[in-house]
Amino acid sequence: MERGRSRKPWAGLVAAAVVAVAAGLAWFKPWALWVDETVHEALPSAVAPSTTPPAGTPTTESGPSASVTAPPAGPVTVAQGTFISHEHATTGTVKVVRLADGTHTLRLEGLDTSNGPDLRVWLSDAPVKEGKAGWGVFDDGQYVSLAKLKGNKGDQNYPLPADVDWSKYPSVSIWCDRFDVSFGAAALARV
Repeated sequence: MERGRSRKPWAGLVAAAVVAVAAGLAWFKPWALWVDETVHEALPSAVAPSTTPPAGTPTTESGPSASVTAPPAGPVTVAQGTFISHEHATTGTVKVVRLADGTHTLRLEGLDTSNGPDLRVWLSDAPVKEGKAGWGVFDDGQYVSLAKLKGNKGDQNYPLPADVDWSKYPSVSIWCDRFDVSFGAAALARV
């Protein structure tokens, strides 16, 4: 009987260690650092609002096929920046693009960063700082979490909500929400 009792504490410790290791693996997801997710999205094309006047409306041109000339219908880059590295090496560019219908999209081009357990794309009012000083500043003030990062490599688009004034958020961060740290960030400058 003595022997059976001395084994029970060890069995409990081993079970606790197994649970702790499993929980740690689930929380940290270390394999994500070696698994790349590449996304290649084309720039969205929104249909421009119709500029043809209703029948019977006078036009600026003469003739039966006259219509009002439309403003440029293509996407226009209104702000952009280049990523700098923070917690993980991060490169690529970020753009705010105004589409033909007047909506805005945040576009990441040539993104290359590490994968992580809970990466998000954030707009922030915090300034982009080099080095360790910039790793954790993006949740200190106001920020907007646009979405989960679609992939740690490639080109991808994130529609900007109509009720968000993106110009009040001069920074973009690839933010690890699990560990409250920036993988990389870019300062947006108007074009």
